[in-house]
Amino acid sequence: MTQYNKKNDALGTVNRGDPCESGLCTLCKSDCKGKCETWLSSLVGRKLLYPRDFGSITSGSSNITSLGVGYHALRIQGYAYGANGLAPGLSNDPDDCVFPNVDITTSFGGQIKTKCRVPMMTGALGSTFIAAKYWDSFAVGSALCGIPIVVGENVVGVDKESVMEGGKIIKAPELERRVDTFLRYHDGYGAIIVQMNVEDTRNGVAEYLIAKYGDKVIIELKWGQGAKDIGGEIQVTDIEYAKFLKDRGYVVDPDPYDPVVEEAFKHHAINSFARHSRLGGTNIDDTDGVEEDFKESVEYLRKLGYKRISLKTGAYGNEALAMAIRYAADCKLDLLTIDGAGGGTGMSPWNMMEHWGVPSLELHSKAYEYCKVLDSRGIDVPDIAFAGGFAREDHIFKAMALGAPFTKLVCMGRAPMIPGYLGSNIEGVFKPDNRSKVNGNWDTLPSSVKEVGNYPEEIFAGWEEVKNKVGADEMEKIPFGAVAMYGYADKLACGLQQFLAGARKFNLSEISRDELMSANRETEAVTGIQYMTDALDEEAQAILKK
Repeated sequence: MTQYNKKNDALGTVNRGDPCESGLCTLCKSDCKGKCETWLSSLVGRKLLYPRDFGSITSGSSNITSLGVGYHALRIQGYAYGANGLAPGLSNDPDDCVFPNVDITTSFGGQIKTKCRVPMMTGALGSTFIAAKYWDSFAVGSALCGIPIVVGENVVGVDKESVMEGGKIIKAPELERRVDTFLRYHDGYGAIIVQMNVEDTRNGVAEYLIAKYGDKVIIELKWGQGAKDIGGEIQVTDIEYAKFLKDRGYVVDPDPYDPVVEEAFKHHAINSFARHSRLGGTNIDDTDGVEEDFKESVEYLRKLGYKRISLKTGAYGNEALAMAIRYAADCKLDLLTIDGAGGGTGMSPWNMMEHWGVPSLELHSKAYEYCKVLDSRGIDVPDIAFAGGFAREDHIFKAMALGAPFTKLVCMGRAPMIPGYLGSNIEGVFKPDNRSKVNGNWDTLPSSVKEVGNYPEEIFAGWEEVKNKVGADEMEKIPFGAVAMYGYADKLACGLQQFLAGARKFNLSEISRDELMSANRETEAVTGIQYMTDALDEEAQAILKK
């Protein structure tokens, strides 16, 4: 098992718990006082690209050996000459070929192109309570950053204030709050995507959204996720709420109507209930049936009026991956998100996260291979987003390069949630009357924050940029978590620009698999990316033999 460092002395970061490949702790707590790399990036932004205590230190990399297969075992090429993809009006003069001139904007979609300022999107933030609690920070932050945000499954079904008639939704205040919060600050970049599972389809979520918002929303069909191979879950501690969910048609475990369970709950032997969604496709026996059913679903959504439709698929094996890519291509979907095993923003069974599905690098390598098969046959490949354990700018570069030219975005699940938590905790300190509203966990600033600053304008590197963007009056309404998210995205954007400049690619569209090397032979075998001592060796030998 590959081990990841808990502490980075050069950056001055440390994980509270055990780190996974993304650099996040395996368990990320909303009240955390720091300070992993993502946590600290949310405050200081692009400053965290560099070692601390500049002027009184020297620093050196500890990443000299890569063991096992994963994104950590890909390295990024740099080149000694050339400049590709410069914007009109720029020349290959060194004064023009500077990293701030790298264009990292991207777009995805078929007939309608959705523009994004940074090639990242959030994972699905659905019916989990933590998504609802911090939604304002996530949604406003995404809109300000100009990136897509995904409303996950079951939001309507679990909303006690939603109203249904004849099995169809007629009132959905929580879903409307989610969409409206993003649209308030949406300026043409990014998008809001609403995901549907079996229950959402039954409940008429697609019909409700198209009537309310028209083409302002992208609708997303869903085949599983990287965290688990069963339906989504939440955990509730109120037996009456558990009964409400059971009445809504969900699978609730244990059964809150069982007299034995009711008695056990009364005596505190049982104190929570897990709500599960249903498996899709259980009435289908073969891939032809899946294809027919999927295409009928897409056609129905188009008849409703949806102009942008996406598909999210989880860490299933090769057959399901090929189906997702081919059927998305046939249906001319706007985006296909492919999520590797190991993630999860909500309540996923732990050993299921540990042991089910295809890990990200292996899954994404196969996705590229299958996209190439379609491309070689003249079939238009859908725009692709890779998901599964990403948090840093090097992750974005590697994922975009591995799947190039098909990858348009990198989907991040847990990482963009951290600035939402952190900003809300800080806001609760400075605005104690709002602490419960913003779900702040702190009464005072911890020392880890005071090391950065003592007042908001000092603490958040992105404060003045956000203020300049929205205006001083509107700044009073911006959640601190959104400001933190802006700083985090700025760090990722700047770091990505630097990597691309080093690769002599001044436009994200120029990125290719040639920018990567494998750091061990196992990774070379999985990805088809040459081992680092073989990469460009023929070109090197030709120079020596002139």
